[in-house]
Amino acid sequence: MSRLATRLSALPSNVRVLGAVSFANDVAGEMLYPVLPLFLTLTLHAPVSIVGVIEGVAEAVAVAFSGLVGPLADRRGGLRRPWLTAGYAIATIGRAVIAVAGAWGVVLAARVVDRFGKALRTAPRDALIRDASDPERVGASFGYHRSMDAAGAVAGPLIAVGILEAGGGLRTVLLAAVLPGFAALYLLRRLRERPVAPVPRAAPGRSHLRELPRAFWWTCAIVALQALGNSSDAFLLLRAHSLGLSTALVVLAYSGYNVVYALGAWPLGSLSDRVPRTWLLGCGYAVFGLVQVGFALASVAWAVWPLLATYGIYIAATDGVARAIVADHAPRRLAATSYGVLQSLAGASALAASIAAGLLWTSISPRAPFVLGAAMTGLALAVLLVARLTRRV
Repeated sequence: MSRLATRLSALPSNVRVLGAVSFANDVAGEMLYPVLPLFLTLTLHAPVSIVGVIEGVAEAVAVAFSGLVGPLADRRGGLRRPWLTAGYAIATIGRAVIAVAGAWGVVLAARVVDRFGKALRTAPRDALIRDASDPERVGASFGYHRSMDAAGAVAGPLIAVGILEAGGGLRTVLLAAVLPGFAALYLLRRLRERPVAPVPRAAPGRSHLRELPRAFWWTCAIVALQALGNSSDAFLLLRAHSLGLSTALVVLAYSGYNVVYALGAWPLGSLSDRVPRTWLLGCGYAVFGLVQVGFALASVAWAVWPLLATYGIYIAATDGVARAIVADHAPRRLAATSYGVLQSLAGASALAASIAAGLLWTSISPRAPFVLGAAMTGLALAVLLVARLTRRV
């Protein structure tokens, strides 16, 4: 415990605050997320293909705005908190609308609002973490933040399971999920930041994107390529349910995945400060490919538990590490721009993957989306290996 306290105190204050904010927000988000596919299909009687459409359209909104928010945040003098406050507030409103929805079209609109809030806050938040961290500890900072985010994702489903086991319905869970969002907004008041020199508007016919180095673009390309096979986690949950897990057990298994993620993200992020980050990224992708194969071949309910736990290793090894790789290559003055570009490209791929997964599930087989995930991840691994051997990343 003393070593943990020492490591925690070594982190910048703003990183610790953002960890607490993300914990509270993810308690809210992950109370909602694992029950939403079930709410749509069981309560609102939407077809499974609609789950993919809703997630895809919602992610499209995040894609459309993420690339715009980053440059705006850099141009406004580097102040990040106003963007974070707006983003978390809008997401809380979106969750409240979902909780009272009576048709899947209302859920679609509310998810769009929720993802718009995410687009507003994510790039400025990642830029703030990068700005607050020493270069030799940026992996630890992102790893800690992702661990706290995942810890909220552990608590959220457990609270949801408690509500379900106490006799509450899916809608009761969604209503309760609104409350932690207000806690996240309160915690944001503890952020302290100093404005940096604003990025001037680019000259006509030119873009600040030209200032981003080749290694950054290779990283974005690899992440986006892998994301083409990484459809919404909703399909993992639907697959778990189709294999025989009850609603409560689906939520509990999803919480178990987040336990692994929470325990692994900070240590692996710290490890990336001492070994080449691309090694960890490649190992994480390899784990993801194996998980996708496992979900494609699974025929018994118990297989869901080890598969989702292993999925947590993949997220822990890639989520914060990819952000740290961007921090290594992108200019500090364009931090939010860089993270906005990364999120836009990865989000565009996730949009395509989610829509394809819904269509493949309905028209071919529930196994088909996972075959696609394994194939695209294998391709991304091959490109990463070539880029690494040719020293492009």
